[in-house]
Amino acid sequence: MNSSNCPACGSHMHRNAKPMTIVYEKHDATIEMPGWYCDNCDESVHSGKDMQVSDRALTVLKASANNLLTPNAVKRIRKRLKLSQREAGRLIGGGPNAFQKYEAGDVLVSHAVNSALLLLDHDPSGLEILRARIPVAA
Repeated sequence: MNSSNCPACGSHMHRNAKPMTIVYEKHDATIEMPGWYCDNCDESVHSGKDMQVSDRALTVLKASANNLLTPNAVKRIRKRLKLSQREAGRLIGGGPNAFQKYEAGDVLVSHAVNSALLLLDHDPSGLEILRARIPVAA
């Protein structure tokens, strides 16, 4: 969509980012929501890429509400352990692309991955136990 008319009133729409508050349980955050906004009424149109902004912010709220690691915390722990995203997925679980999704905020970490990361953050030597159980790729 390059430029368009409003589906509600027919007026011109323009590309912008406006403050939007999202709420999950007792947690809330205000984000700058990109989209097409009507010059005349309150209508807005959002692409899939636009919606990614609110989806990722909602993931952070859900993590906080459910006492799970946020995307930034997952990344911080993985880097502290000196693991690539692929290696973290192989050793800790979730598959080769899991940590990319966790760190982008596209997916919440499971309780099992959350617990493993917290334990490894406390005692990184646990990585050696995990490495010993995973066969080396050919």
